[in-house]
Amino acid sequence: MKSQLRQFAVIGLGRFGSAASLELMRFGHSVIGIDIDARIVNKLADQLTLAAIADATDENALKDLNISNCDVAIVAIGESLEASILCVLLLKNMGIKEIWAKASSRPHHTILSRIGISRIVHPEEEMGMRVAQSLNYPMVSHYMPIGPNLYVVEIKITEKCHNTSISDLLEDVRDPIDPLLVRRKREIIKSIGSNFMLELNDSLVLSGSLDALASIAPKL
Repeated sequence: MKSQLRQFAVIGLGRFGSAASLELMRFGHSVIGIDIDARIVNKLADQLTLAAIADATDENALKDLNISNCDVAIVAIGESLEASILCVLLLKNMGIKEIWAKASSRPHHTILSRIGISRIVHPEEEMGMRVAQSLNYPMVSHYMPIGPNLYVVEIKITEKCHNTSISDLLEDVRDPIDPLLVRRKREIIKSIGSNFMLELNDSLVLSGSLDALASIAPKL
């Protein structure tokens, strides 16, 4: 099922903002990209729905771009805490309900949290956590936090788990782990009961607490 297509404003087109903009475009969404640096904007002009050179702390400039019509605004300004905070306040005053913002420091995070926005993003910190998890659990090909101490992981089944049932894999786990699906070659198998047998090169998707997921690592 495809997600509903929406209109995004991405303010700040550095590495994080550019990557987010291009990925949203790849998913079919509309993206207005804004940056004060003409060189960066010109580089992305042909790849975004609209790329504009503008000062994100200028309310009139944002209004001229019809930012208030966007479903979501992503404030990816990293270098200037003052510009980031002012931009967020302007967006809130313009009535944008869903605002995500990049925080470049702990004080930045604290101020954003007190303003009250949909999500605060720490790109470097989150990527560092992903790298650490991948190094700690090499069998985990994908890892995503989805809530307080709740994670979804995709595990590649090796010879060690070939012909092992889901119940055997999750045996003696104290906290619950939910098997979500198995990807087998080009097939997605959603109905996987406790007796489902895993095969070599399957990808098993599980959800659970970090401690619970870590407890099955020796079996993998």
